Amino acid sequence: MALKMADQEQVLHTPMEWAQRKDRVLLTIVLEDCKEPNIEITDTGLHFKGKGGTENKLHEAKIEFFKEIDSKESKYAVLPRHISLILKKKDATEEHFWPRLLKEKTKVHWLKTDFNKWKDEDDSDYEGAGGGEGGAGDMDLESNMGGMGGMGGMDAGGDMENDKESSDSDDEDLPDLE
Repeated sequence: MALKMADQEQVLHTPMEWAQRKDRVLLTIVLEDCKEPNIEITDTGLHFKGKGGTENKLHEAKIEFFKEIDSKESKYAVLPRHISLILKKKDATEEHFWPRLLKEKTKVHWLKTDFNKWKDEDDSDYEGAGGGEGGAGDMDLESNMGGMGGMGGMDAGGDMENDKESSDSDDEDLPDLE
């Protein structure tokens, strides 16, 4: 009997990351080199099963969503380093943002927030976010850095020639050393 159990492959839970917008949930299944995954998206949940990772082990995840999604309008793409899912919320007008992804209020170790794609409900640039969820998660570095202190709107490749006339206490002549 012990030999039979050793032959069975241990199923690992798939690590996931998530973010959301008013009308959709962005879910990433973090599993490299997953060939021919079995992904079932329903209005209430998701079931994933596939082999991948550095040791090509079997991974599986079954989750129940906080609220219903539109499974017919949802889509996914299998990429070399992960599987990206865009899940359309069924009623985006009722409640814009979900407080969590899962129906259960428990914290699970395999689910994390994807801060690269996350936008809060009160973000001013939220409405302008397009449908393309690129690797940077629609981040516009120039607009985000504009509000940071210190540089005050200076051009990063500024011309030092114009700064010769500025007065700086460090530019005063120093006495000779003896």
